[in-house]
Amino acid sequence: MSRVPPDEEAIPTSRAKRTAAVASLAASEAVKRLGTRAANLTRTDEEARAATSRRQLETAKQVVAVLGTMKGAAMKVGQVMSFLDAGLVPEEHREEFQRELAKLRDAAPTVSFKQMRQVIERDLEEPVTAIFSELNEEPIAAASIGQVYRGRLREDGMEVAVKVQYPGVDDAVRADLQNMDILMRVFKRIAPGMDAKAVAGEIRERVGEELDYELEAQNQRALARIYAGHPFIVVPRVVSSLTRTHVMVSEFVDGYGFEELQEQPKQERDRVGEIIFRFFLGCLYRHHQFSGDPHPGNFRVLGDGRVAFLDFGLFKRTDAAAVQLEIDCQRAVIDNDGVRLRDILAAGGFLPEPELVEPEAVLNYVRDVIWWYTTDEEIELSPEIATAVLIEGSDPRSSHFEEMRHQDIRPEHLFGRRMEMLTLAVLSQLRSSNNWRAIADEWIYDAEPRTELGVLETEFFGRR
Repeated sequence: MSRVPPDEEAIPTSRAKRTAAVASLAASEAVKRLGTRAANLTRTDEEARAATSRRQLETAKQVVAVLGTMKGAAMKVGQVMSFLDAGLVPEEHREEFQRELAKLRDAAPTVSFKQMRQVIERDLEEPVTAIFSELNEEPIAAASIGQVYRGRLREDGMEVAVKVQYPGVDDAVRADLQNMDILMRVFKRIAPGMDAKAVAGEIRERVGEELDYELEAQNQRALARIYAGHPFIVVPRVVSSLTRTHVMVSEFVDGYGFEELQEQPKQERDRVGEIIFRFFLGCLYRHHQFSGDPHPGNFRVLGDGRVAFLDFGLFKRTDAAAVQLEIDCQRAVIDNDGVRLRDILAAGGFLPEPELVEPEAVLNYVRDVIWWYTTDEEIELSPEIATAVLIEGSDPRSSHFEEMRHQDIRPEHLFGRRMEMLTLAVLSQLRSSNNWRAIADEWIYDAEPRTELGVLETEFFGRR
């Protein structure tokens, strides 16, 4: 790995330094945006639209350059945008836009191994050479708060992934959360239709939990037990004796990622799409606990066709009553029963004044958000579908905005809805096809499986 001077690779942790970096980016973009607007006065409508979209793309590239070196919550904003925005930029630049922001997922600029080694040895209280017979100094992944290295344990020869937090990232995260309003202004210029408040809330909730790798290890162990021996889902096992707050060691899995999956034949994308859907939504409805971070960097397709899921820093456990309420709502939508749906939501605290909401209105609203997995037919998902669902579900441009004003989503359900939307975003980028309702019926109605993977999974859980 190439070396850079220590003062250049250190993560700025003070709010003043991090504010300066983000504010400089915001100011630069504001000046360029005004310049584009002024030039647009002399352009035709078509020329002006083209110039504006080019400006958005240039902004995305600058964001990658600045936030990718900052880590922490600042970079997490870019990661969320890299897969959540499924169609808020012009069609002709959408693919390149996604490609630029995708660089913030796994190929982020790295901190030197010398610095990361100090974190490992401080947390594990032993020299690296006493624990690992091999530890590659080149990270295999770099994310918002840490890097992952490939190594081999000295004790038993097990090949492992070693996840290490960046030194000083705790202070950096606190500074970024204080700067969230500035960060959101930058991203509003890339995607004017973005719900900045919702994304800011997502960042604040997510990053705090991700800082504790011991908590993440607990989450991963829980799902590893559930899926041990599963025919097509793998959750790598954790090496608990080598896991601390800033370091987590787990079984290494080798496979290809999201970008390569996008290049696979449609049949394979459909198959993996079904596995992704089964893992994220199936965990919630079958097991009442789930990973809340279904972004493209968090799974690998293994050589034998199984899919390994990674990164459980963001995790949610929910009670049976909350899960049953959601299933009851899905059944009401399938039955086209607006009165029952309104009663369920009112009883659950979603409608403080149910008399102000017409049953047909609330039925149409919920259907427009979950239709893709409550409609009994094959549906090919696309970025356009994901964007439409996102807009109808939470955006001021929604045709249901008036009804949304009378609703109050309960905190215990908000996390699951975000996971569902992000799962849809990933499946849409894969353009994966399936009868999603046929799969969901397994947990909505405890129905017999209608797909080959469903048969395998039903047999597995039946044996368990």
